[in-house]
Amino acid sequence: MNGIALTLRALHQGERDLERDLLAAAERHRTDHEFHHVAVDVARWSREHAARLADAGHHYGLDLSGPREQSAPGALSALREKAAEALGRRPETGLLLLHDLRELHLAAAGNSLHWEMVGQLGQAERDGRLLDLATSCHPQTLRQMRWTNTMIKELSPQLLGSV
Repeated sequence: MNGIALTLRALHQGERDLERDLLAAAERHRTDHEFHHVAVDVARWSREHAARLADAGHHYGLDLSGPREQSAPGALSALREKAAEALGRRPETGLLLLHDLRELHLAAAGNSLHWEMVGQLGQAERDGRLLDLATSCHPQTLRQMRWTNTMIKELSPQLLGSV
């Protein structure tokens, strides 16, 4: 498999994982209405990106429309969900939210790097398909990163200072 195929496959999986993680975090923190609604909204971008990547993948001999590769649900993930259920609106949920925001930010940053690589290849190879895909999707990924970063900046002082 060539480099572009590997990158498109990794980016497609990354967008699908980010969508799943955003929706899971939105559900875990459903009592924080602002977070919940924005997370659901920006998850839609990742779903759209994955669909566009699957369409573009056909041109490069990839079938990205199959079932999502499942990463093994870790004990930490299960523990976070159970803890969030048990804690409800208690202050400790803020620490769980910060943890989720950090993980979401890192996932979006990984996708952003892949989008950058796709865009650079599109530019170097004069491949309008790749360049258009990257220039239309990458800004939304950057907005996902800015949102998580802003939330971390806003919440960290009050949540970490009150523990």
